[in-house]
Amino acid sequence: MEKISATKVAAVIVMARELDRAEGEMRGFIDRMDEEEQAALVAVMWIGRGVFEVEEWDEAYNTAVTEATTPTADYLIGTPHLADHLESGLDALGVSAVDEENQLM
Repeated sequence: MEKISATKVAAVIVMARELDRAEGEMRGFIDRMDEEEQAALVAVMWIGRGVFEVEEWDEAYNTAVTEATTPTADYLIGTPHLADHLESGLDALGVSAVDEENQLM
């Protein structure tokens, strides 16, 4: 998960939990990420959703890069249970999502 910091993923999780009021902020935050970070964010979500296993990180990341056809923020905001999938993805990758989120509060 060297392409994005756990803190940035945690920030998206926090905003996704408050999507009704934080959608604009979350969209701006994701849009300011570079392409590598955006692809990594999608890969973390896919791992958390069970589309890929942790061992398939490179494949998940490369798929996110090659299949990016819509803006990343649009794709993620339209994903049901986004915060839960990102948390599960971080946890699967050995990062405590709760600890990262708590540091932001």
